[in-house]
Amino acid sequence: MLPSLTLLSTRRRHSRFGARTTTTMPAPSSLRVEVCPPSLRCAPAAGSAWQRVLFWLMAPAPHEAAPPLNRLPQVRTEFMATLADIDSEDAEVVRGRIDQTHSLRELWHLRAEVFRVVGVAFSQTEAVQRVALLNRHFPTRAPRSQYAPL
Repeated sequence: MLPSLTLLSTRRRHSRFGARTTTTMPAPSSLRVEVCPPSLRCAPAAGSAWQRVLFWLMAPAPHEAAPPLNRLPQVRTEFMATLADIDSEDAEVVRGRIDQTHSLRELWHLRAEVFRVVGVAFSQTEAVQRVALLNRHFPTRAPRSQYAPL
């Protein structure tokens, strides 16, 4: 017969040497913030109700998820600066892809490549820090509750 769940959970709480491990940090899932892709369409002017309705129908995302058109060059420059101190073939390929982007959504998809290149060149910790700076350009939301149905 399988051991009960309570026995399994108490076994996990003990370290290899029998001492109980405790932490003051919250659960890892409560620290995570989900970075969402920006909307495919740009936000309409504030004055036109008809354009806002069309925007909602064509790209049903929160209004703040719609990036303004003039932000792309600045965000592209920050992506390039993230890779500026890395001299490798992979970094050159990613720089070329960043240079060819036409939207913030394309840059959002390149975050994983930037993470990989920085992680290989330096460390995972450095990659997490650099990508966290890039994530501020994209909409965020809190992760789902662990009790919410999938």
